[in-house]
Amino acid sequence: MPDEPKLEDGQVRQIIAPAGAEVSSNYLKIGDKFAKSFFVLSYPRYLSTGWFEPLINLPNLFDVAIFVNPVDTGTALKHLQKKAGQIESQINDEQEKGLVRNPMLETAMQDVENLRDSLQQSQEKLFNAGVYITIYADNLEELARLESKLTTMMEAKLVYLKPALFEQMEGLSSILPLNEDKLQVYTPMNTSPLSSFFPFVSEDLSSNQGIMYGINLHNNNLVIFDRFSLENANQVVFAKSGSGKSYTTKLEIIRSLMMGVDMVIVIDPENEYERLAKTFGGSMFNISLSSHEHINPFDLPAIPEGETPSDVLRSHIVTLASLLKLMLGKLSPEEDALLDRALTETYASREITPDADFSGKDAPLLGDLETILRNLEGGRELAEKLYKYTQGSFSGFLNQPTNIDVDNRLIVFSIRDLEEELRPVGMFVVLNFIWSLIRAKLAKRLLFIDEAWIMMKNEDSATFLFGLVKRARKYFLGISTITQDVEDFLRSPYGRPIITNSSLQLLLKQAPATIDIVAKAFDLTEAEKNFLLGAEVGTGIFFAGKRHVAIQIVPSYFEDQIITTNPEQLLEEKDSLSG
Repeated sequence: MPDEPKLEDGQVRQIIAPAGAEVSSNYLKIGDKFAKSFFVLSYPRYLSTGWFEPLINLPNLFDVAIFVNPVDTGTALKHLQKKAGQIESQINDEQEKGLVRNPMLETAMQDVENLRDSLQQSQEKLFNAGVYITIYADNLEELARLESKLTTMMEAKLVYLKPALFEQMEGLSSILPLNEDKLQVYTPMNTSPLSSFFPFVSEDLSSNQGIMYGINLHNNNLVIFDRFSLENANQVVFAKSGSGKSYTTKLEIIRSLMMGVDMVIVIDPENEYERLAKTFGGSMFNISLSSHEHINPFDLPAIPEGETPSDVLRSHIVTLASLLKLMLGKLSPEEDALLDRALTETYASREITPDADFSGKDAPLLGDLETILRNLEGGRELAEKLYKYTQGSFSGFLNQPTNIDVDNRLIVFSIRDLEEELRPVGMFVVLNFIWSLIRAKLAKRLLFIDEAWIMMKNEDSATFLFGLVKRARKYFLGISTITQDVEDFLRSPYGRPIITNSSLQLLLKQAPATIDIVAKAFDLTEAEKNFLLGAEVGTGIFFAGKRHVAIQIVPSYFEDQIITTNPEQLLEEKDSLSG
């Protein structure tokens, strides 16, 4: 085959360069875009790490070029010696004239002497630094607005920019990745302040306590954090399906159990945690119509220390009323009042009243409430609605005494086999049972609610979940709400309050349809939005209080074997065992 013709440098430039550029004194027009270049004229006396970050995080189109040229130490020392002599001479002249001492000259003298010492001892080096910025816009008005925003932001840091007047073409050439500094506007700078120019400043979330969540993608440090060290130990995890949210949760469970958490409780809608429970000797309870394990929502909660039996019973009746509204649908004010009276009488039928000691008493069942309603004036219609839960098709679900043993460090409640219509009810009943368990004794515990958006569909269940999240800290409990249906969660009036009451947040890969609502809820920059849209499985953004980092979730080999849900990997393992 004949050799393909090669393009010369001039031909390449013709292909990639615009057809022409309109050059003005303070801007360029290249095609349909307007561009304006600036250089940094002066800096404050001290530059702190991160001063460059607000500029880098601007959600606008712009380019930055930083030129750093080393200065020979010997030459620098000669210039500094000369400068020190000039300042000292000026100070002496003012003293001879009887003028009041000049703090500015004395500070300058001190800075020069400190820099001379650092250079002489090789603790610092000297450089000429040039910083150039080019902004782009579709019209001159937008260009002016962006310029005002940029200069105001930098002047707040005492960093002053100047447009490259009559040198806009040179400014653009300096910005392009050609390594050609056409502006040559330099500021002498030693190593320490120059290091603050590094544009990719990332928070470091590494401590001596807690568990490893993953690896910081910015600096490869370990992200080690103790969620109980924050103002609350609650967490939200948002991710689209298949992005690794359940995998990440299982890793956290394993590592939390290893690091001394007293109990971990999981609400599992898809039986994804069964293998984990079996491996660690945990308890797995299947909540369904045909299950042998039952939870009676009428069970009396234990009385926590510092609370009275009457307050506990009243609070329990209010929670039961919310559950029944979820089961029966919207109630009129008359029906609501009737239901409250019926609940009180149902407990009274078992000699359980606020003014009596009810410890050791047998709790009533849902069927007892139905009987009471049938005997109350106006209660027959509500009793008929309860029939399917007491004697009808759903009777095996809630109308049974509790028969499960929760004496274990790892407890998983599976609701996979529960009908879709009953899932919100099932989650409510399980959460209420767990809450009674939590309040009974103070211990370090974690509760993971997978697919929490199911609870957000109904106002009563959403209110109950929000109440748990808000009160969890008092009982040394951390609640993790995990969801893939971000839109349903955030559109609920209780979705955002749950986020604000969660000190930890983890965002994994997001869908384009929901990225804007997520970005608004978490105040993400444009770069962070793009990162989440294209994130690989197991990568995302980890928030801890006011700090956040880009994170890669990394398991060990043995952890991966226990928690993987990859069908291909599971089939390979099955084949190897059968072989």
